[in-house]
Amino acid sequence: MRLGFFTDYSEQVSAFAHRTGFTSLQLSAWPQSSLNADTITDARITEIKGDLASKNIEISALGYYPNVLSEDETASKEAQRYLKQVIGLAERMEVGVVATFAGRRKSRPVHESFAPFKEVFSPLMDLAEKKGIRVAIENCPMHDFMTGTGDNIAYSPELWDEIFRLVPSENLGLEFDPSHCIWLHIDYVAAIRQYAKKIFHVHAKDLEIRRDIMSRVSILGSATTFQGHVMAHGWPRARTPGWGEVDWPKLITALYDSGYKGNLDIEHEDDVFANTAAFTEHQSEADVVGNYGRDEFGLTLGYKTLSRYMT
Repeated sequence: MRLGFFTDYSEQVSAFAHRTGFTSLQLSAWPQSSLNADTITDARITEIKGDLASKNIEISALGYYPNVLSEDETASKEAQRYLKQVIGLAERMEVGVVATFAGRRKSRPVHESFAPFKEVFSPLMDLAEKKGIRVAIENCPMHDFMTGTGDNIAYSPELWDEIFRLVPSENLGLEFDPSHCIWLHIDYVAAIRQYAKKIFHVHAKDLEIRRDIMSRVSILGSATTFQGHVMAHGWPRARTPGWGEVDWPKLITALYDSGYKGNLDIEHEDDVFANTAAFTEHQSEADVVGNYGRDEFGLTLGYKTLSRYMT
């Protein structure tokens, strides 16, 4: 198992990764990223792969996280089209995993997204199987506590069972992030052991629970104050590994015990350690990974925590 982080590729990022000791990168494949699946050339792919190979850095997965089940039909169709392009890009780059969201009819109850999920993901998985690509669904609900809406139905074991029943493809699995299990009150170690064969990629993100804030706004989060983005409910706060509630030795032990063959990539979203003053405005998830994925201080702290437990 290699240790890396989720980022938008650049030569500067790969140099930092190599200098620090990282040997894995999950690369953003949003249209705004350096890996635009519609436009990137084979020559550029060769350059990127050559740069990373010279530094002993493996590309663990490509990441693209839209709402493919959006109630905006134009946006949904475009997200589906581009996700197919990302699957094709993974084949071109010889990267075995594409990470994404299951999507959700944002304003509707979760169960009303089951039929659309089956309709959308059945042909997507047919394509992925033909190309030898595994699709890993992240377990983040993308839930907005101000509106009660969300962008992803695949956030709990109950719902993982449902999506695997609806689309019974061996190439459909999970991108597992323990931080979401913390604030959703899911036993992340038990989940790893139960779903080991379906875990295709792992995000290393920690989570701090601000109980002082929770005691004021409740577990439902603030009803009066928008916290800046949909995942900032006030009381759960994303942290770099080692500064939250995840027990990393237990998690890594569970991964090794379960036979996990992928890498562990930090998803840095820690505003305590990030130089947020240097960030561009967050218009989408692509901007989030583009900004935090270049923030060296938080990533270095995460490396110092996790590298002690990696072999």
